[in-house]
Amino acid sequence: MSFTATKFAPSPLPLNSTTPRSNDKPLSFSFDHSKTNPSSSFLGSTRKLLRFTALAKPRAQTRASTPVADVLLHQTSNLLITKEEGLELYEDMILGRFFEDKCAEMYYRGKMFGFVHLYNGQEAVSTGFIKLLKKEDYVVSTYRDHVHALSKGVSSRAVMSELFGKATGCCRGQGGSMHMFSKEHNMLGGFAFIGEGIPVATGAAFSSKYRREVLNEADADQVTLAFFGDGTCNNGQFFECLNMAALWKLPIVFVVENNLWAIGMSHLRATSDPQIWKKGPAFGMPGIHVDGMDVLKVREVAKEAIERARRGEGPTLVECETYRFRGHSLADPDELRDPAEKEHYAGRDPITALKQYLFENNLASEQELKAIEKKIDEILDDAVEFADNSPLPPRSQLLENVFADPKGFGIGPDGRYRCEDPKFTEGTAQV
Repeated sequence: MSFTATKFAPSPLPLNSTTPRSNDKPLSFSFDHSKTNPSSSFLGSTRKLLRFTALAKPRAQTRASTPVADVLLHQTSNLLITKEEGLELYEDMILGRFFEDKCAEMYYRGKMFGFVHLYNGQEAVSTGFIKLLKKEDYVVSTYRDHVHALSKGVSSRAVMSELFGKATGCCRGQGGSMHMFSKEHNMLGGFAFIGEGIPVATGAAFSSKYRREVLNEADADQVTLAFFGDGTCNNGQFFECLNMAALWKLPIVFVVENNLWAIGMSHLRATSDPQIWKKGPAFGMPGIHVDGMDVLKVREVAKEAIERARRGEGPTLVECETYRFRGHSLADPDELRDPAEKEHYAGRDPITALKQYLFENNLASEQELKAIEKKIDEILDDAVEFADNSPLPPRSQLLENVFADPKGFGIGPDGRYRCEDPKFTEGTAQV
């Protein structure tokens, strides 16, 4: 499988087709305006069928089409994954789903504060991409970042403690839900404002290229993944960074987690062309659309995008069409989305689909999957207990990592932190 950003040919192949894919025909995408597909899950209520095309010679014959709804993960010719890979994917997706469910429980019990944005339903994207990375590779996330951190290897204890605002959290309790960071795992953070992580990711990719090509560091082959949502894709940073990454052929993959809703604004109402992947070719990079509810298809696209970045062939824009099963945050009553739409996507649960694939191809037994679920339950119970018993950050930590030189503001004439003076926070919320 390889990508191209320059050519299109009239040789349609449905997104979820079981037709074998030829490695000598680079993939790109087209949109069929002439046909409707009432059972299609793509782009909400547009009823338009998204297809991708294999770039072929002019005389290539059109292949038969298969409706998206008729094919999920079943493939009869050969297996897409090994047993070990399948169990790894399942465990990571279960970890993400169960962790977020536990977060909801702890939030409503008063253990977490502020906004908490959960990832339920989107696990195929995080798992499909991040589990293909090396430890040295970089991940830049959004405010919906817990599961990205977990997939990158940050421990459940560290993430849960951060959500509890404890000193044992991955940011010592100073980051909270929207700012997961781990230097050890090259998790460069979640970002609360949409789009602000994309320039950071572009900078990380530039750093890798500079170290390799200018400083001659042979092992500087890191790839950066920049995750963001559909609501970000009309912001200026997105376009500026696509241009910069393409111009300098940076080793980065731009991953759009298009869950169709920017808080309460439908993606279809907010953008002139809802096909985000088309913005890639406009800047001279491949633009790929993939079913983000199917971890195996995400993984297939991710593998090629990551490998081409590591080979020095430049960036790729991947639009993963997915759906969140909860409201925008735990403070969102989720009353704006059509109940029928939510029910439709719940029926395409990516974990259920993977489980079905594992069973149909004799890659796992019910007992093996239940053992994984039990293991994750135990890990999360331990994480909650650890976070609950961990200490709060000391008051002296308040201004650390805020000012390069806090003298004159954070540190008084006597050399002590001002925040250690009880009168410093007088009249404000308890710190």
